[in-house]
Amino acid sequence: MLDFRGRGKGLAVIAILFGMSVSAHAGDERTMYASLGDTTRAPIGWTEFCANSPGECPGGTSQPRDIVLTQTAWRDLLRVNRWVNETVKPMTDMDHWGVVEKWSLPTDGYGDCEDYVLMKRKMLIDAGWPREALLITVVRDRNGEGHAILTVKTDKGEFVLDNQNENVVAWNETGYRFVKRQSQSDPNVWVSLGDNRPAVATATAR
Repeated sequence: MLDFRGRGKGLAVIAILFGMSVSAHAGDERTMYASLGDTTRAPIGWTEFCANSPGECPGGTSQPRDIVLTQTAWRDLLRVNRWVNETVKPMTDMDHWGVVEKWSLPTDGYGDCEDYVLMKRKMLIDAGWPREALLITVVRDRNGEGHAILTVKTDKGEFVLDNQNENVVAWNETGYRFVKRQSQSDPNVWVSLGDNRPAVATATAR
């Protein structure tokens, strides 16, 4: 069973578990957690997805929770990230659905970046992980294009599940610019992450 609590600073523990460098993070939570801004609009396609899949978008507020990042939890993240990346085949929404943007669970085995995110999020929630720690996030990738990833909030920092990377990495090691993500207290509220350039499209193939 997973254990949940507020943020901690067990950097020495995480370094031992995962071979991370303490010196890169010690004493500076800014490198562990992304800076939140004001509320902002949801990404294109999110509202329609929630209307069509209300069970995936529960309403109401809740208490933010971070995951205690044990070795078991870390292995679960790696397994889910790798399994979805290997199982779902990349396909743009235009090729898949004939529209520029559509969020959907990739139940037919095909999807673009946000569909990978939805599947990973669902698998973890179904396994007992709290949705408050699993935040759909919009970024700009290394080419400046809109891209969706899953941010996992833990007591050791924020980590990213990404269809463009089989590894799970810290948010500040992705090379991405973070634009917006779901609020921990309400998944239907989105908050800015400091990059004010508009992310018109979130969809990218693998």
